[in-house]
Amino acid sequence: MEWLLIAAGGALGAVSRFAVVRAASSMAGGFPLGTLLVNVIGCLLAGFFVQWISVRAPYSELRPMIQVGFFGAFTTFSAFSMDTFQLWQEQAYAVASLNIALNVALSLGAMVVGVLAARTLL
Repeated sequence: MEWLLIAAGGALGAVSRFAVVRAASSMAGGFPLGTLLVNVIGCLLAGFFVQWISVRAPYSELRPMIQVGFFGAFTTFSAFSMDTFQLWQEQAYAVASLNIALNVALSLGAMVVGVLAARTLL
């Protein structure tokens, strides 16, 4: 059953990622905004929900579905790496560096905010 829940979470995460990336693709010119958004949103929500579940339902079957399935498919480190590599190949070094800095700083910051928000509400 756990495997099916993870698969269902992964399907929802992948479709959600596709929707966010597609919606953001027309808004940023050459910058990979969609990947940045899913990484930051994913870290914020992962921090919140993983903290929430660990306190409210530490043995819940939903934890692997959400943490491994949904957020594993929703966040896109491989897409981030490919976007950055492509920018680097195009010699867009400043944009590639900005992409790295924003993804790392904002995603880590969002994870902290998500955990703190869950702790505050609990």
